[in-house]
Amino acid sequence: MHKIEKFRELGLNEGVLRVIGEMHFEVPTEIQEKTIPLVLQGKDVIGKSATGSGKTLAFGAAIIAKVENGKGIQALVMAPTRELAEQNSKSLRNFSKYNRLNIIEVFGGVGMVGQIKEIERADVVVGTPGRILDHLERRTLNFGRLKILVLDEADRMVDMGFLPDVEKIIRACPVERQTMLFSATISPDVDYIERKYMKNPKSISAESYVDSSKLKQIYYDVPNHLKFSLFVHLLKQEKTGLVMVFCNTRRNADFVSRNLVRYGLYAIAIHGGLSQNKRTRTMDEFKAGQTNILVCTDVAARGLDIKNVSHIYNYDMSKNSTEYIHRIGRTARAGKEGEAISLVSNRDYEGFAKVKEDDSLDIKKMDLPQFENISPKFSEGSGGGEYGSRGHSGGLRRGYSHSGSNREGGRFGGSRGGYGGRSGGRNYGGGHSGGSRGGYSHSGSNREGGRFGGSRGGSFKGGSGRGFSRERRYR
Repeated sequence: MHKIEKFRELGLNEGVLRVIGEMHFEVPTEIQEKTIPLVLQGKDVIGKSATGSGKTLAFGAAIIAKVENGKGIQALVMAPTRELAEQNSKSLRNFSKYNRLNIIEVFGGVGMVGQIKEIERADVVVGTPGRILDHLERRTLNFGRLKILVLDEADRMVDMGFLPDVEKIIRACPVERQTMLFSATISPDVDYIERKYMKNPKSISAESYVDSSKLKQIYYDVPNHLKFSLFVHLLKQEKTGLVMVFCNTRRNADFVSRNLVRYGLYAIAIHGGLSQNKRTRTMDEFKAGQTNILVCTDVAARGLDIKNVSHIYNYDMSKNSTEYIHRIGRTARAGKEGEAISLVSNRDYEGFAKVKEDDSLDIKKMDLPQFENISPKFSEGSGGGEYGSRGHSGGLRRGYSHSGSNREGGRFGGSRGGYGGRSGGRNYGGGHSGGSRGGYSHSGSNREGGRFGGSRGGSFKGGSGRGFSRERRYR
């Protein structure tokens, strides 16, 4: 038991220490070491820490020490996503298993009736702002006996537009309480919460539990139409553990996962468009290693602490360095090596430029390897996703947009024409009209062109009619 002495020195009770011993934790993380003594003293705390820093035990220590079984809801933990709420509740349930606390989850995607029954016996509630507020308005939740309030990933809750809901929930809590706020970044809105709703909070800052010396960061500058081909090549060349792939939209996450399966790489997607049961099953399958490739959006993956992730792929580039750091922080943990690979095409340049503004990030450019050019497929009638949203047909020459449903074109697809669509011009002609308001075309015809194509027949150079000119391709 000598390995847990450092945890005992922080003041943790014997039940928690027993769990820590069973989990073979050896030393506290930085956020745990700095935060646990303060929260056990009843202090309000602001912890600046990222995913994987061990913050659940940091705030859980106070909850387990101060909440009594059978005396109503005494602690509330708010999180921005269902996955993070579920993860927090599971961790708290594990840490408190010798203290016999009833910890229940409250989030959307599951029935209200079952939650109401569970709330009646709850000591601790962990949930998302929207569903918590629903219960408050129905009067099925009562925080009259609340002692502890935790706001986890506060910056993300603000980013997702939850601040008004969070404020309503805070106002439903007793004024005399202990408040803990954890956030990867301290934005003006997070500052506002601190000033308005916290009492002389102690500020704690801790680095993410990531060993930067073991994290290799690289990127490839790849033409948009070759991005998927390169991605498949890299995945097939690498000997990987668990791989997380980040996309910026649900549509792209589905597109990538579906096409990886077509080329013999079993992948599953997780995003906000899936039911809660499906999201939970997907995460369980990935954590168990039944599939080693998880394709996800930032919202679905935020806060998830998944062990043994060897590679992070940015299929779509994050919009800024903060989001990039959140993504890559899921690998190179606990002394293990990891690799973060970004696939940067012209539409990623703006976000990548913002990421590169952070001088602490060392991202090396790699030369493009030789790889086979393959054609991803889009689901019939449901829109093209990456290259042609709802293009009518497409696929002239290389088939970059294979399907669609006869309506608006996507980013690179034609309206009634994909990447070389129904009646497109030479090479990458844009069908009946340009792409998403313009095709990736030499001579988008009939109607408005757009980002890459001409307006009324504009071309990359010159243009006719009301066409754009002067090389708009990479602007």
